[in-house]
Amino acid sequence: MLMQGTTVFEAFTETARLWPARPFLNVLPETATVYAIEPGEIAYGDALTEVERLRNALSTAGLTRGHRVMLLLENRPAFFLWWLAVNALGASVVPVNPDLRAAELEYMAGHVTPALAVAIPARAADLQTAALAAGITMPVISPDAPLPAITTAPVFDGDEAAVLYTSGSTGRPKGCVLGNDYFLGAGRWYAAEGGLCALQDGDRMITPLPIFHMNAMAYSFMAMIAVGGCLTALDRFHPRSWWQSVRDSGATCLHYLGVMPSMLMGLPASPDDRAHKVRFGFGAGIDPKLHAGFEERFGIPLVEAWAMTETGAGAVIAASQMPRRVGESCLGKPGPEMELRIVGDDGAPVAAGQPGELLVRAAGPDPRAGFFRNYHRDEEATTEAWEGGWFHTGDIVRQEPSGEVFFVDRKKNVIRRSGENIAAVEVESVLMRHPAVRAAAVTAVPDTMRGDEVFACIVTDNPTPALARGIAEWALGQMAYYKVPGHIAFVDSLPLTATNKLQRAELKALAARLLADPSTVDTTALKRRQVA
Repeated sequence: MLMQGTTVFEAFTETARLWPARPFLNVLPETATVYAIEPGEIAYGDALTEVERLRNALSTAGLTRGHRVMLLLENRPAFFLWWLAVNALGASVVPVNPDLRAAELEYMAGHVTPALAVAIPARAADLQTAALAAGITMPVISPDAPLPAITTAPVFDGDEAAVLYTSGSTGRPKGCVLGNDYFLGAGRWYAAEGGLCALQDGDRMITPLPIFHMNAMAYSFMAMIAVGGCLTALDRFHPRSWWQSVRDSGATCLHYLGVMPSMLMGLPASPDDRAHKVRFGFGAGIDPKLHAGFEERFGIPLVEAWAMTETGAGAVIAASQMPRRVGESCLGKPGPEMELRIVGDDGAPVAAGQPGELLVRAAGPDPRAGFFRNYHRDEEATTEAWEGGWFHTGDIVRQEPSGEVFFVDRKKNVIRRSGENIAAVEVESVLMRHPAVRAAAVTAVPDTMRGDEVFACIVTDNPTPALARGIAEWALGQMAYYKVPGHIAFVDSLPLTATNKLQRAELKALAARLLADPSTVDTTALKRRQVA
């Protein structure tokens, strides 16, 4: 069944009316214990009843089309129920990464101006502080608290379902405005893709990926609505209990990021490695050297795919068809719903098989169909991204004459750590607020487990290992833990051009040399997810 309706709520309602008794969301005991919520399944019909109750309460409180609601609810089922209720009123949600800290929350609240925030009790005060610091009126409530009167005016016109923040390469995180068509398109694409990742009626999917990212929101969630399936969202990835969670959930498909297969392959082999019902895994970033071995050991194909928050299903590539090129960073062949170009630094197309930047757009009369609407309050960045009528991805790929696309590298100055995109300039901006830091520059260094790690070169007056650790500890209160430098090297000066611009290539080479220098301070042990 392909989803009906023109909004996320309408699509869900249609499925709930068709299969009210089917399981919709599933909470495993392990996740329930972490969140102190009830384990078990929530049926589509029961979920619809709760969504309608929330919708009525929100409407009575004054929420209407054009309002935005921040949601900081981790990977709890409540996130989806609140989103559906907000969507039913024509309002939009702003998912919040629970790892964000003071400076990040203040920026986000001030930038997107929500009318309400719904947060787990442990983080409500942080969001309220952020709203005050940003100078906006934003009541903050827990999911089971009475709704206050909403007094602020709507802030957008037209169709908007969510604003998802993604790390840009040139500054603060960008808010990607996403319409209902974005989410419906993702679910329909998945349901129709076929091949190795063909969905079946009533499938059961498990994902440990964060709900505030487009993967879980647009693909996992919407795909299950499309086929009347059940979604099990874990609080996070737990390597040692992963396969037991897969078995307990009854999962028939799963989502992954590259760090997961690496961790699972590092565990001792078990007779139960193939004791599951999973037909395929869908994700990105597996180490090519591990790809074939993983599939042989665990008995499922891992379908590598490419997409961005900005592209949605307007341009997605997946290696879901046969024959396959396992272990070659192969993304498969683009489907007929999209067009691509691969260009060099001069903007001209490169020869077949040569690397270049990937430019994409939707096929047909509307090149932006299925893509994000725009970057919120940043028309200049939106125009730049769509220069020449193509979306510039910042990813370097190559395409063979056969049509298959292979990922090569990233052109943008973005650090990719355990599936999280980190803008170097954002981290640098925060580090420069520390009173002991005279200058700071950040780049990526390789990490065997996480792909990239954050490396900071810092200029200061009195460098010591204790100061390095102090800077890292201070940064943990200012930004998400994964953005904090895992290595800090004190330098006399940064590599700059004659016009005082940072030489990124030289910085990367410098960091590679300093990584093995005994004076570089390893702060990775300090990088732990903070519990409120």
